[in-house]
Amino acid sequence: MKILLAPSETKISGGIDAFNINSLLFSSLSPSRVKLLHSYMNILQKGDIEVLSKMFGLKKTSDILRYKKDIIYEPTLKAIQRYTGVAFDYLDYPSLDTNAQEYIDNSVIIFSNLFGPIRADDYIPEYRLKQGQGIGEIKVEKFYNEYSSTLVEKYLTSQEILDLRAGFYDKFYKPSKPYTTLKFIKDGKVISHWAKAYRGIILRHLALHNITTLDDFIKLPIENLSIYEIIQKKHHQEIIYTIK
Repeated sequence: MKILLAPSETKISGGIDAFNINSLLFSSLSPSRVKLLHSYMNILQKGDIEVLSKMFGLKKTSDILRYKKDIIYEPTLKAIQRYTGVAFDYLDYPSLDTNAQEYIDNSVIIFSNLFGPIRADDYIPEYRLKQGQGIGEIKVEKFYNEYSSTLVEKYLTSQEILDLRAGFYDKFYKPSKPYTTLKFIKDGKVISHWAKAYRGIILRHLALHNITTLDDFIKLPIENLSIYEIIQKKHHQEIIYTIK
C-alpha cells in the first residue's frame, strides 16, 4: 500500500547533505524538474519583491528575503522532516521508532509544489512556494500532471492507494485505478482544518501498526474516530469518519 500526502508551505530550516536532484523519485523526471527549478531561481535572482511576495505567499519584506536564496546549495533534510504543517506535526515523525519511520519512508509519496512527487525520505532543501501559485508562466500542477502522472501511475500499478492529500493535488495526479480517500465530519458538518490533523494522526497509527492493506486499515481503531459510512463510486472509495 502506498500513501499519497500533500506538502505544507511551512518548513523547518537546516539539514546536512548537499542537494542532488537526480536522487529524487523518478530520476527520468530530472530534466523537467531542472527546467522548473531554473525558472524558479531566475525569478529569485531578479528579486522583484512584489513578484516574490505573490509566489511565496508572504507580505513582510524580511520574510520574503529569507527565501531569496540559491536553494541548490542549501543543506537538505528528508522531505518528511522538512515539512512542518499541521499533518506533519501530528504525525511527529521524529518521535516514531525506527520501524515506524521506515514504514513512512517506504510508503509515503509527497506531492511537492516545487519538486513534484517525491518519497518521504528524499532529501530536499528548504524552499517556499505557495500552493496553486505559478512559477512565472508555468502552472506547476499542470506541469507535473503532464510530466509525472504517467510515471506515478506506473509506479503504483501493483499497489493499493490511500490518498491523504487535499483535493487540490488531484491536479498533479488523480489515480485511474482503485484508490481510497477520507472525509471527516463533526456535528454533521465536514471539517477542513482539523482534517489535516487527523490525516497526520491516521498516518502515525498506520506506521505504528505497520498497516499494509486497506482492509487492515479499515479495521484499525483510532481514538476519537469512528467510521460513519464507506461510499464506493467506480474506482473511488471514500471512508467517512465521525469525530467523537
